[in-house]
Amino acid sequence: MNFFSKYIFLLAIMLLTQTACDKGFEELNENPLLPTNAQDGAIFNSLVESLRLGWNRQLFLHNEKLYDVTELAVVTAETFGNLEGGAEDVWSNYYTALKNARELERRYATYQDDPEIPAIVNAQMKILMAYKTFQITDLFGDIPYSEAGRAFDKEVILRPKYDDHEEIYRSLIDDLTWASEILSTSGGSTTSGNNFLTYGGFETLFEDDKTKWVRFANSMLLRYLVRIYDKDPDYVAPRVKKLIESGVPFVSQGGDIVMSPRAQNWQNLGVNWSFREHNKVRLGTNIWNFMSDENGDVIDPRAFIFFEPNNKGEWVAFPQISDENTPQSGGNPYSNARDNAYDNKGDGNIYSSVNYYLIRDENDIPEILMTHAEIKFLLAEVFMRGIGVQADPSNANFNYQNGMLESLKFWQNTMLNSSIWTNRSPELSIADLFGVTSHPKYDISIINDDDEKLRRIYAQRWVDAFRQPWEAFSLLRQSNLVPREKPKNEFNRFKYPPSESVFNTENYNTQVVEMGGDENDVKLWWMK
Repeated sequence: MNFFSKYIFLLAIMLLTQTACDKGFEELNENPLLPTNAQDGAIFNSLVESLRLGWNRQLFLHNEKLYDVTELAVVTAETFGNLEGGAEDVWSNYYTALKNARELERRYATYQDDPEIPAIVNAQMKILMAYKTFQITDLFGDIPYSEAGRAFDKEVILRPKYDDHEEIYRSLIDDLTWASEILSTSGGSTTSGNNFLTYGGFETLFEDDKTKWVRFANSMLLRYLVRIYDKDPDYVAPRVKKLIESGVPFVSQGGDIVMSPRAQNWQNLGVNWSFREHNKVRLGTNIWNFMSDENGDVIDPRAFIFFEPNNKGEWVAFPQISDENTPQSGGNPYSNARDNAYDNKGDGNIYSSVNYYLIRDENDIPEILMTHAEIKFLLAEVFMRGIGVQADPSNANFNYQNGMLESLKFWQNTMLNSSIWTNRSPELSIADLFGVTSHPKYDISIINDDDEKLRRIYAQRWVDAFRQPWEAFSLLRQSNLVPREKPKNEFNRFKYPPSESVFNTENYNTQVVEMGGDENDVKLWWMK
């Protein structure tokens, strides 16, 4: 099956599967592997599995658009321009998961004699769905939420209304706060003496470790509260203050939250496919200038992990702002033929590409949810700006430097832990990595300009999100302070997938009128 045949087939499947309008619930009900006949643990595990990145999402949203918008890389030429295919992938994934989550909610509600029994698994489910809901609402803005996935409720809803982005945020923050408290305080049994319901071996994300679930919830609270601080400081400040002063645990050192193909027994086939089929993502001048000095020498070892030289062994970045005189990129640096002929990148591969093994390893390269490095960068911003706490530049510098160190270690370990990575750069000692954090281009302790310090904090969080371009996209829209060469970004959101206008027509039309058009330049509520 060639690419275009495969794409048409996949898009057709997505258009026929469940969307926000709850189409096809009769078929869902008849499937013995889905909610009405499945064990609770199997349904819960389907939510964990839904965290994996979709193939078309990566191809059309990440590679075609987000790497270029965030300038973490550059797209040398528009290829498909089919953002609708990626939007359908994200939409279908989310609303299928939400239907399963609603089914779990209905089952939890049957414990009327002792409603506390499902409290732990309910908290875990809310944490998973908060992660997914924050992500989709930050990609699209207002979405169907409170009424979505309710085709099996007593009061059946097949055409859900759109919920306000801000209201969704506040609801999710409440959910995470409740979930963290429940998981932190629950003992071995309910107040009535009954055992809590748990999923045990069915729970494949943290193997039923409540402490890790608490860390995930608290870390998301920190991430999303900081994101909306400029929009509503009075709402955010006391909540961040409570997180910091109460000493709640966040993602810990060595406890990065990831989807690990080998550990979870799946293969990540989509990432290589998306780069191979697209073939236009290259090293751009923006990130190259950030990771090298004025002489063109690499100062950041992550450059060797994220990218690789061209077919002549040279580091050549494609201009972030190109014109008709710019030589075009070619070759096949992402072809699987390089498994047996690594140096064969094609004669036209005149620009540096994304490191082959970073996007080729299907077993050992994780998909990232949250890392300890991100927490350190968030804390650096909190103490630099005085979000809910007294501004403390020294504490900000401490967290910033440790965030850099954790990021450098994370990406080095990602390379070292790959069983197929053969072009490894030299392993650096902790002392060497500390030396990187002290480079004048990165060090914030040697400058007095608070705005520049904040820019450097954002820049490090931005580059650390190299394989989370949706997070870099949110940071760009939140701050407008990440490294950039192009004019001010005007791409603020993705348009709703075409299926919404077909299957949820009335609510879609109402939403489009209220937002002034389903356009990419419509700002999200928390944007500056």
